[in-house]
This record gives sequence, C-alpha cells and structure tokens, in this order.
Amino acid sequence: MTTVTPTPSNLSEHLVAAFGRDGFVVVPDLLTEAELQQFGAAVDKGVEVRSRGDARQLAEKTRYEQSFIQCQNLWEDCPGVRPLTFHPAVTETAARLLQVESIRLWHDQALYKEPGGRETDPHQDQPYWPIAETGTITAWIPFDGSTLESGAMGYLPGSHLLGIRKFVNIFSGHPEDVLASEALRDLSPVYVEVPRGAVAFHGGLTFHLARPNQTDRVRRVHTAIYFRDGSVRGSEFPHPSVDRAGIRLHEVIASAVTPIAWPRSPGDLPAPPVNSLTAGHEDEDAGATP
Repeated sequence: MTTVTPTPSNLSEHLVAAFGRDGFVVVPDLLTEAELQQFGAAVDKGVEVRSRGDARQLAEKTRYEQSFIQCQNLWEDCPGVRPLTFHPAVTETAARLLQVESIRLWHDQALYKEPGGRETDPHQDQPYWPIAETGTITAWIPFDGSTLESGAMGYLPGSHLLGIRKFVNIFSGHPEDVLASEALRDLSPVYVEVPRGAVAFHGGLTFHLARPNQTDRVRRVHTAIYFRDGSVRGSEFPHPSVDRAGIRLHEVIASAVTPIAWPRSPGDLPAPPVNSLTAGHEDEDAGATP
C-alpha cells in the first residue's frame, strides 16, 4: 500500500496570498523521497505502456510532440498512479490555494520532456477547457525536481488578473507569439526551479511556458488539473472530461469521469469510470503498487 504524507501544514498564508497575486506558487515538501521513487516508477511504467509502438526519434515527431510526451488520464488505467493524482497533500493544497471547500479532477497527465526536447510554447490552460468558471488549478509534480537546464516552467506573474481568456493553438506547430501582444509585452516570464518533493501550482488563466530540456535525462513530470466543485459546462467546445459523461451546456460538471479529489476519506480512491478510455484494458502491471 502507498504511504501518503499528512495533509499540508506548510501552506502558509503567505503562499496563498502569493498564488492570488502571481497566479503560481511552489509549495515545498508535499511528497516524501519514498513517494517520489514509488510514484515516479508508476508514471514511468504508465508512459511506457502508453508509448508502446512509437519508435520515432525526437526529430521525426511533430513540433508539439517535441515539447513533451503526453499521456492523459493515467489515473484510470494505472493503479499505481491513482494515489498520486488523489494524494491528499496535493489535493488539499490545491483546494486551499483556490480557497474553495471541494474540488474535482479534470484530468491528469504525464508530460515527459525528452533530452533535447524543445520549449513549451506560452499559453493559458483555461481556454482549452469548456468550464464556465475560472476556479481551476494545475499541480505540476517533477519527480526529479526541475532546473533551468532540464525544462523549468516559466510564469507571467499577474497575467491571470488581466481579463484575458485566449485560445493559443500550441498544437499547430506555429502558435501565435502571445508574449509580444500589447497586453503581455511588458511582462517577463519568471522561470522557477522546483526542488524534489515540492509541487508547483498555477491557475488556469496564468500564462506559462517551459524551457527546453538541455540535459541528457528525461524531465519526468506528472500533472493533475483540478476545478471547483459545482462548476458548469460553459461552452460546447469538445473535451473528453465532459463529453464522455454527456454533460451538456450549462450543466454542472459532476461524474465518475471527474471525481471529487478533495475532500476524500483517508485511503479512499475513486474507481475508474465505466466508460473509461481504457475500459477492459487496465494493465495491472502499469505502475501497480506491490
């Protein structure tokens, strides 16, 4: 069984205030060394299983794929990843930063930046999600910590307060240079190195990017996106997190696809949805705990 750390007592009022002001914050010591080892191995295995059959070299991939290997909803088919995505120290911290009583999971994903992987283009997350409200937050968990050389995240402080909600098509390979826009050109990215065991959090409206990986090791990161319980679908923009559950426009987003992440009883982990993207194919070796 996975041993989880206690719920966070190290989230100070100063950090909560910094998140509200800047739109991002790094919270130290949320995961133990043992957890980093265990969960890192679980996500590694999940990425390996999901990537089977892809023998392409980095140069053969699309510009978007050169930024990272992306594997979504690992919590559904990788049992060993589930207690990380719903880790009480991470989820409670996310709820407290949003200053809400209850949050749900939107989805999780591995973002593994290969050696030589290019930068991640600047963007906001919120425009990719058909959620009306903006009470959204991403937990960014680097298993080895992050450095400027390995692909550290950069954030535009205060950009979440500018009233911008702009879709940037980073998937096309030729995204718009939003940093040169009139609204953002006076802001400079703050690149943040994350120590081992710490977790970086950023809001859905915070513009962010990441440096290239200039090391000879994969930058191994697991992320989980959470949103305020009670939020509704704000557009018909397609997304599996609502479409799989048949959530209609203006309906509350609540289903087994987006389970409650906080609060939960100790040791209580949600079951994958019946219509899981990997239903019938759950690999018990894909990061299963002993």
